[in-house]
Amino acid sequence: MKPDGLARDEELLDRTKAERAADSVSRPFQLFAQRQASGATVLLGCAILALAWANSPWAWAYEQMQGVPLTISLGEQTLRLDLRHWINDGLMAIFFFSVGLEIKREFLVGELAERRKAMLPIVAAVGGMVVPALIYAGFNFNGAGAQGWGIPMATDIAFALGALAVLGSRIPEALKVFLVALAIVDDLGALLVIAIFYTPSINWHGVAVIAVMLLALWEANRIGARRAWIYLLLGLGLWAGFFLSGLHATLAGVLTALFVPARVKIAPAALPKVIRRGADDIEAQALDNEPDAMDPDRVAIIGAVEGSLDAATAPLQQFERAVQPWVTYGILPVFGLFNAGVAIDAEVLRTLPTAVPLGIMVGLVLGKSLGIGLASWLAVKTGLAELPEGSTWQQLIGTAFLAGIGFTMALFISGLAFAGTNFEREAQLAILIGSLLAAVIGISVLLTSKATGSK
Repeated sequence: MKPDGLARDEELLDRTKAERAADSVSRPFQLFAQRQASGATVLLGCAILALAWANSPWAWAYEQMQGVPLTISLGEQTLRLDLRHWINDGLMAIFFFSVGLEIKREFLVGELAERRKAMLPIVAAVGGMVVPALIYAGFNFNGAGAQGWGIPMATDIAFALGALAVLGSRIPEALKVFLVALAIVDDLGALLVIAIFYTPSINWHGVAVIAVMLLALWEANRIGARRAWIYLLLGLGLWAGFFLSGLHATLAGVLTALFVPARVKIAPAALPKVIRRGADDIEAQALDNEPDAMDPDRVAIIGAVEGSLDAATAPLQQFERAVQPWVTYGILPVFGLFNAGVAIDAEVLRTLPTAVPLGIMVGLVLGKSLGIGLASWLAVKTGLAELPEGSTWQQLIGTAFLAGIGFTMALFISGLAFAGTNFEREAQLAILIGSLLAAVIGISVLLTSKATGSK
């Protein structure tokens, strides 16, 4: 038998290792969730500003701002789009690049990497996409607005996490992780819907460009290229190919992200040795010479250590860390500013009881909650999955209502489905109302729930 002191030390060491391993998984999620929740405040502010502006005496300026033309020329080739289209087709490609990085990370090392943990959010997300689409189709079967069935399928991860953040520590961390994983699967489903069902026609010359760019991205990934500019240039080429093909150009962002390497050049276990050797070199150099921050030898040693740190981090992590703040605090708020400005008048209010707005609102509020709730119940009762740790069924249903906040992706799909038609303004207002109702109901259900519960 081991002495009591040694046994306690080993137990403490094992516990420390376990905590460290758990922290390595939870910390990236916590940082992601905090950023999304705080970004929701900025996004909400821009959406409110857009709504107020579009219904103010200066509404004409809002419309003119959206229509400002911008032209890019390369030799004899020119690309001319108005400002709103540059944001929706150009800047949003960066948003989808960020989504692609999140999807890849989750399937490699996140909640979707383990089959048992992944089953509940995957099954729930499928239910939360199918039921709203069916509800919308039921309202609009063979109607003029039938093509909008994809609108109520989407979940806005920033607003949903922002709503959960309001409730603080009374909501189990595992439930927040479940919502993030569900929203990421939801985004993946929405991307497939956009690619397959919202492409009016295909130009095969553009498809050829896409094929060449995808081959180049595959080769860059195969050789382990790590420089951001390589993926930026290839991503721009892919975007151009998608734009020429007629497929929605934002899909280039997702595909580019999937080719970003998730490999490291220096194993994490070897990194401490490299850092210690660099520290020893700096210390030895300082003893031999008068300390000088600009000393070339010292700069070279520090540069070598920095290179080692860079090699020990996967490009996937580096790109996600670099892009996410721009997306959260810049691109999404700008998208909200240009797309949430619905002019609310008697004419559009009269359309609320009609098929398109009703399909969207009922789909977001009841369809998402019903689909996620039923799919989750079936998954748990059949033993395919289990409830998130420390959560109750009431909390899961409250979270399912929050998944009905469809703002960003729903507005995006409505623009694809109804651009230039009378339905566009109706759909935008229905998305705002449906998302608000889903948020209020979800928060109310969660506020009345107990902090913990049995499975």
